[in-house]
Amino acid sequence: METLEYHELVQRYYGSRLEIHGNLKTSASCMSPSTPIPQSTFDALRLVHPSVCKKYSGCGLVVPEKLQGCKVLDLGSGSGRDCFILSKLVGQSGHVIGIDMTAELILASRKYVQYHQQKYGYEKPNTIFVQGYIEKLNETGIQSGSLDVLVSNCAMCLCPDKKPVLREAFRVLKEGGELYLSDIYSSKAVPEHLKQDPVLWGEGLSGALYWRDLISLVHEVGFSTPYLLTASHIMVHNSELQKKASGITHTSATYRLFKLPKNRKQSDAVVAYKGTVPDHPDLLKFDMYHCFETDIEVTVDAEMAAVLQHSRFSSDFSIQSSDKPAPSPKCAPQVNPLVYFLWAIQKPSCICIFLYVLHYMKRKKEILVSNSYHCN
Repeated sequence: METLEYHELVQRYYGSRLEIHGNLKTSASCMSPSTPIPQSTFDALRLVHPSVCKKYSGCGLVVPEKLQGCKVLDLGSGSGRDCFILSKLVGQSGHVIGIDMTAELILASRKYVQYHQQKYGYEKPNTIFVQGYIEKLNETGIQSGSLDVLVSNCAMCLCPDKKPVLREAFRVLKEGGELYLSDIYSSKAVPEHLKQDPVLWGEGLSGALYWRDLISLVHEVGFSTPYLLTASHIMVHNSELQKKASGITHTSATYRLFKLPKNRKQSDAVVAYKGTVPDHPDLLKFDMYHCFETDIEVTVDAEMAAVLQHSRFSSDFSIQSSDKPAPSPKCAPQVNPLVYFLWAIQKPSCICIFLYVLHYMKRKKEILVSNSYHCN
């Protein structure tokens, strides 16, 4: 199929066929978050109109920290649920744009803009919805370097060519901006004949990116290393789809990618988290490997140092060039974060991988982390 045919397929699949998210045939849209939901996000979610939540079909919850005053773009906004959560979190001074190719979803989302404006007590709306393609943001009029944060919730897997999506995301981000990317990834390259199946494509399975290709693609475009935050195995409920996709497993994973300055300083650093990110006074879990405990100095590599220094988190850390040894920030000591992704994609019997902080011991100044598996 050509790109236009894929777009038309997705528009039909999500515009008329999927009236509620329960019509989907995989567990991708009902994933429980692998980390506790911050209170502010939970409060915002409770305020979203029930009809909007009913039509939601993303991969869990995609809401990064510290969004007050930010300009945010949701790539593939669907029913608008994530946009309305973000609308609350960015505040009246922030701005949220939702873009989706499906006219029915854009029209449905626009119906609730005024509802949420009034619900949040805003003087004017801070959210707009635009019909368009996430690989063609230039056609929507979004300017280069104009946005602080991009989020994407199981949208890239519905695009036949992933590189233009990442390239456009990189273009519209400000220097230091973040792409908070949740999507579906496959255990191997998907054969072409499976990409022709409308249901497999609509479910995001046959359009899933082979997980190894993500790293090479983001580096080609110019992004930082992808920082893995969560990874959960996707269950296929439909027996016919299981048979078609036999031999390929799928994982829902969330990554953080940053647009860093080209001429940045390349050196390790000793950093200390100040405890100033809302909802995270004692500990900031940045990804599966980096957990920053308040007021504790740790050493990070040159790229992570650049992420902290040039992103919206710069005021939340003290950062000094590394000239003395310090412990590393560890969510999972002695374990490469890639291992968690491999566990999720190679263990079909596991519903989810939950990585979370069980206990915080202030006296010993150490973090105890448990990997909990819920398996059949």
